Order: sequence, then C-alpha cells, then structure tokens
Amino acid sequence: MKLRYKIPGLFLLIVLIALVPLAIVLSHNSACGSAAELPENSESMKAIAYHCYGSTEVLQIEDVVKPTPASNEVLVRVSAASVNPLDWHYMRGSPYFMRLGSGIGAPKDSRLGVDFAGIVEAVGKGVTKFKPGDEVFGGRTGAFGEYVIVPEDKAIVLKPANVTFGQAAALPVAAVTALQALRDKGQLKPGQKVLINGASGGVGTFAVQIAKSFGAEVTGVCSTRNVDMVRSLGADHVIDYKSENYTERDERYDLIIDNVGNHSPSANRRVLDSNGKLVIIGGPKGNWLGPIMNVLKAALISQFVDQELGTMLAQLRQPDLVVLADLMETGQIRSVIDRTYSLDEVPQAIEYSESGRARGKIIIDLE
Repeated sequence: MKLRYKIPGLFLLIVLIALVPLAIVLSHNSACGSAAELPENSESMKAIAYHCYGSTEVLQIEDVVKPTPASNEVLVRVSAASVNPLDWHYMRGSPYFMRLGSGIGAPKDSRLGVDFAGIVEAVGKGVTKFKPGDEVFGGRTGAFGEYVIVPEDKAIVLKPANVTFGQAAALPVAAVTALQALRDKGQLKPGQKVLINGASGGVGTFAVQIAKSFGAEVTGVCSTRNVDMVRSLGADHVIDYKSENYTERDERYDLIIDNVGNHSPSANRRVLDSNGKLVIIGGPKGNWLGPIMNVLKAALISQFVDQELGTMLAQLRQPDLVVLADLMETGQIRSVIDRTYSLDEVPQAIEYSESGRARGKIIIDLE
C-alpha cells in the first residue's frame, strides 16, 4: 500500500483511539449523592433537585437554602414555572457532549427548571427596575422551587396585568426561541412564506403566532388531533403530517423552522425557495450524534448552496422578554397550556414532556 493511502488511515485510527476514552468518560454516570445539610439557622425553601443523571427517578423535592439577593439581584417568590425539553436533557445529561458544560459524571448544578413567573419579595440595595410586590416573569436556573434569584439586568421583566402567572411562565424559553429563530436567524419579512414543522409544541405554538404578527403567510405542520388548534392560532395553512409529507409538496417557502428534525436538510431544501433559510431547532433523541446529525449535515450542505441551512441556540435576553410581554398584553400571542402539575409532580410533568405528546406548554403551579 502506498504511503499516501496509509497516512489518512493512520490518522483516522489515532482519532478513533483518542475518542474512545473521551466517550467512556462522558457516558459514565456517577452514583447519586445526597442532599447537602443546611447551614445552622439558615432559612430554607422547597425545590426540585437531582444529584446524578438518569430518569425522573433521580428527581427529589428537597429543603434547600432560601437565597438572599445581592446588591443587583431580585428575589422572586415563584408562583408558576414551566417545563421545557431542556429540563429532561439536563436531567439525563443527554446527549452526552452537553456534559462538558453541565458536569461530567454528575450535574454541577443540582437545581432544575428555567421558566418562572411570580412576585418580587425582596431586592438588593442597588436595584432600581423592580420593587417588592411587582409581578414578574423570566428565566433562571432553579425555577422548580419556591424562590429564585435573578440579576435585575438579566432575564426578568414585569408581567402584563392581563396575563396569569401560568401564561407568563409559559413564555421565556419557548417564545424567545421562536422569536429569535424567526426574526434574527430567519430574518422573516412581511409577506414571506414560513413553514413551521412541529407547530403544536411549545416553540411551535409561539412561532405560528409571532410569524403572523410579522405579517407572514404561515403554514403549520402537526398531527391530526392538533390541526384545529394550530389553525386557531392564526396559521393560514395546516398540514397533517400523518396524511401528507410537506417535503414532497410543490409549495416553496422562504423560511422553514424545524422543531422536530424528522426530515433531513436535503429533504427540507426541496421545498425551500432558492434563497430560502432553514433553521433547525429540534432533532431526534439520542445520546450521541443523533440529535445533531441534521445540524452537521446542514453545515456541510450549506457550503455548496445559496440557501442558508443552520441551527441556533436561543439567548434569554431582557429586551426580547419585553417584546414578548408587549405581544401578549396586546393579544397578538397567547400561551397554549396543555397540563398543570404541582411542584411535587415535576417528575410526572417531565415524563409527559419527554413523551413528545404535549400540546403547547406544561405548567408547574406553586401557588
């Protein structure tokens, strides 16, 4: 065998040898630890915690230290929270590569949940935007607990008076993802055609409504039982994926928001305009490459075509929450709430989220 053929093969072998121990380390689950003892004379609160990766069996409701706000922080008594796929991904530490940030073997942060809505109980001496008694909503790790603490310039804004705590708690992760996918990544313009695959889920229900508020012509893709609901959100056209494959239609779209990942980038390209954009948000389940295979394929294909094929990670930003609060206050968007659970029922709520059957959002009621 000539040397020029041996070198690539040798390089590939070295890469594979190097990846094996990394894979073993990332996939290892440490034994579950126990809750830390509370400092003497500390004030406590109830919260959902987990000390190892796994199924919902690793979730426990525990007594943890009630936080005290620093100079620039706001202490919120949580009235409602909501569940996102993000929660069960962190709970399982899956896909494994995310453990490089969340913790190898066991989670670095034992608290779970992001979306919250509630009432400001106390503020730091440097806080000027909020005061005790304000009704607020936003995003902060640890939302599945009686209290959460948030810097005043981060993901926290005033809740519209005409919106319930549950409706507000449904917004942050899902609605911000939809807004940034349509406006920032998709650069959606009035009159353009957008298709939203997975229009009945948390991100999808908000994406349909936000796209309509932008003046777009919206097509939603969902299952048979959700067709009427998606149409009620303002979708101009609704495709039942159980009876029709949207990637085989003659229609062309300026933008596709893919919340599901059940069609390849190549298949989505077939129904994109020549200068259209594909934004991949969701993907199939899997511990290794499954969830990101479509993203990798899109990155490769996009080097050779005029269409923009890519993904995005939403950033919870205060200005975007203000935009969403205004849209909700004026009735341009509303939260679709499927089920409501109590704090001690968070494991069941996450199981339901992981099943993929939820319509809109799942709420945790702490009142």
